[in-house]
Amino acid sequence: MEEGGGGAAGPPSLFALSGAAVSSSMRALERDVWALPGHVLRGLLPLLNVFYLERAEGAARRAGKVATPVQNPVMDAGLSTQPIWRKLWDDVMKTRPPNSENITCWRKKFLETFFSNVLHGVLDVSSDWRLNDNDFSPLLHSSQHVTQLTLCNMLQGVIELTAERNQRVLENLAGSLRILKFRHLLSSDQSIRHLLVLLLHRLIHHGSVSQVSMYSWPVPDTVLLILILSVSAGYWHSGKGLMYHSSPCGFCRVGNAQSQESAQERSEMGRCDEREWSNGENQQASPRVLEEADTQEEANACGADAPQSSAFSGLRSHPSQNLVCEEGSSEASCDPTGVKDPPGGSSCCLSGRLSCHPVLRKPRRRLKSAVGRRRRCPRQSRGTYDNPEDLYDFVFTIAKENASELLHKNIVAEGESADNWTSSSTGSPCSSSAGCKKRGGSAGIFSLKAAHRFRSVSTLELFSVPLTGDTCRTLSNLLSSWVSLENLVLSYNGLGDNIFCLLSGLRALSRHSDCCLHVVRVSDVFSHIPCMDLVRCILSAFPRLHTLSVSFDLKNQLEGNRPEGNPSCREAEIPESCLEQLEIRFPREPLHTAFLLPVLKASRSLQQLSLDSAALPCPQELEHLLQALRECNPNLKKLSFHDVNLADHQKEVLLLLQDPILQEITFSFCRLFESCTTEFLSEIINTVKRNSSLKSLKLPGNRLGNHRLVALADIFSEDSSSSLCQLDVSSNCIKPDGLLEFTKKLEGHIQQRGGHIKFTHLRLFQNWLDQDVETAQEALRRLKAVCSVVNDTWDSSQAFADYISVM
Repeated sequence: MEEGGGGAAGPPSLFALSGAAVSSSMRALERDVWALPGHVLRGLLPLLNVFYLERAEGAARRAGKVATPVQNPVMDAGLSTQPIWRKLWDDVMKTRPPNSENITCWRKKFLETFFSNVLHGVLDVSSDWRLNDNDFSPLLHSSQHVTQLTLCNMLQGVIELTAERNQRVLENLAGSLRILKFRHLLSSDQSIRHLLVLLLHRLIHHGSVSQVSMYSWPVPDTVLLILILSVSAGYWHSGKGLMYHSSPCGFCRVGNAQSQESAQERSEMGRCDEREWSNGENQQASPRVLEEADTQEEANACGADAPQSSAFSGLRSHPSQNLVCEEGSSEASCDPTGVKDPPGGSSCCLSGRLSCHPVLRKPRRRLKSAVGRRRRCPRQSRGTYDNPEDLYDFVFTIAKENASELLHKNIVAEGESADNWTSSSTGSPCSSSAGCKKRGGSAGIFSLKAAHRFRSVSTLELFSVPLTGDTCRTLSNLLSSWVSLENLVLSYNGLGDNIFCLLSGLRALSRHSDCCLHVVRVSDVFSHIPCMDLVRCILSAFPRLHTLSVSFDLKNQLEGNRPEGNPSCREAEIPESCLEQLEIRFPREPLHTAFLLPVLKASRSLQQLSLDSAALPCPQELEHLLQALRECNPNLKKLSFHDVNLADHQKEVLLLLQDPILQEITFSFCRLFESCTTEFLSEIINTVKRNSSLKSLKLPGNRLGNHRLVALADIFSEDSSSSLCQLDVSSNCIKPDGLLEFTKKLEGHIQQRGGHIKFTHLRLFQNWLDQDVETAQEALRRLKAVCSVVNDTWDSSQAFADYISVM
């Protein structure tokens, strides 16, 4: 078979005709095709549909013919399918993915998006022969490549994923999926919630999902929101209310063989129970006796299982069924620390790993009696469940007034004497929060004591999801024991004074020695607490944080009226911290170095500092800040100022540019060249030329203009010792002729230096390059021969019109 091609208008080549015939008969010829020589296989691969093309990766790689996409997209001696997958993306998706220059594996990118589009009915596979094959299921074949999945709107994808026909799809997702996102959710009925909680249980508790993110939910359904939060935190209620057709999750269901525990294991659990119940609660029987009784009772209750019709019906016979959790007793803790386990059900606990957590190990009888107990924070009885088998019991309980004051006192007394994790003695998340107290009710408090603990996610992100007082109290309770949580992002949630409730939960979490929280990001429109107070409050509780970001748009007019009973965060002592990255966006607050100084002194490991929208109350304030940074933070590598007026701080700017430690400096929209003289510009250039440690200089939005941009090219002159690699001049009113002149001057300096230059990246976003397209294209073409250029197709005339319209 000889590879050849006809002209553009000529007949197809013999190779093309033969390849088409082979492609249509791949079912019978697949094994022979993978054995073809590499040069023949190279011409055949573009003629295969996506299913066989995906299979070609493994088959040909085993024969040493195809490059591993992630490790080596273009292998010198072999084949790569990357160009084929990229062309498929362009032909089928017809969009440019964000950050496309960073995509290392187009096969994964295509198949992951393909799965999502098919799942949500966006893509019709019959529209393209490359997407359709009767021998393959689109969802099943692409599911093994899905590491990130988004569920949106009415959760239509949940119904599809939990259908019996997609059982193997769900098994693949449990092993591959790492990030689960919810976007633009709407209210859903109870049947959808049943399916969703089972799906989450499979993907999180018995799967590999490590991150849950929620976006753009203007009016969140409280039941649905708390359901997602609680399952993400590792809690699971195994009652009938969460069974599908009266059958529990197969990974948790106890088989006859697995329900028999060794005498040594029972003895260990008995001793553990005796230790946790030795704090004063009277018992009528030993924990072991109660465990055995409850296990037998639950086994009897689960004796008759109705047939299942969902994907979970097959979980009971899974090979990993020997790793099960006992539903009959509440000690079924599957890794309460949230440590990630291999997929496929192995995250379920072995008997030797059962936790001694007092919340999880109490017998079921005592759990039932605890449902109606009064918690300290809400100051009202949670009441009893109207229907203990309903899904709502898993999510939250509605506050009810007790009719009898005597009963009220008895319940309070009982709750105080019990080993209740929400009591103030163990750090109640909301016990001292005035933001919680003033609302009084307990609606939304999740019954943690009535749930089992499983594997939990390590990253929680909430973007534009309003959180009410009830939801904040529930989240606070979840956070207080969420020891596996590493990253917490709360963005534009309308917290208000409810932020104190969340801070209380974080304080309780910080008391756990195995707490893993390293990244906290909080942003909102209004600040109910001064930024520096919030920073000090969080750092005083979490000195082990690596990244802390606090951002507010506007200052709350009632900021001074803090809720009664909340201690001032400004007085919090900050121990020596591990903080490496600190980002603060001030809502036009004055930057007082005196308030920031304790944070800087405690953060000797600080490497990145970003200050946004801060007002400098006096000319000496910036000088004091720079002095504090030199004395307290010798390891600082990156310093960023955004929307801070530095027009009258030229001396301090030059001091920063000659700092021998800083590697990246950002002056973003700082009006740096507003009243700039020629002498100041020359001093900037000469200072950067002498600084061999500075690697990145970002100057977006500083009114640079054409002539100043051309002058900046001298940074790379022959007599320069600069190591500058990246330069950002976005939003600087640069026109095509100025960019072309800059390019010519840069080329001249490179030629003088013998072609050796460290400059590698130039960013040109939102400049006036559309005013002369031909000149701009020439400048960009010549620049791209020198360095990597990142720009956009920005309509400057429309942007100017928008600017005028809002003046």
